Amino acid sequence: MPHFIVEYTDNLKAEGDIPELLKKVNNVLIAHPDIFPIGGIRSRAIELNDYLVADGTEDDAFVHAQLKIGRGRTKEEKAMAGEKIFEAIEQHFEYLFDKRYLALSFEIQEFGEDGTYKKNNIHPRYKKRG
Repeated sequence: MPHFIVEYTDNLKAEGDIPELLKKVNNVLIAHPDIFPIGGIRSRAIELNDYLVADGTEDDAFVHAQLKIGRGRTKEEKAMAGEKIFEAIEQHFEYLFDKRYLALSFEIQEFGEDGTYKKNNIHPRYKKRG
């Protein structure tokens, strides 16, 4: 399990290329299979239709992303992943900063094993490749 979830305002749909952002973040995670098992990677996007940014007088946009992970990574591994993922997000939206008002945010959320239930038959496929 790492799950990458991105929420974005619908005024970014035309130019934001959110599917490409998901690919870029997956590639960051895939580059570190010793930290993030490839078979557990899930990425998804949620387009927000109802939102208000600041005082609502401009066509402001925002992107908020989360990486949900299980426990077991070191502080350094989480910091490295966070920096690389946020860098990918920043680079992805860099061209829009010159065109519009835009706020980007990202957080890593760590889950404990209590209350987490999982079943996955994808992992063995990647273990065979290793």
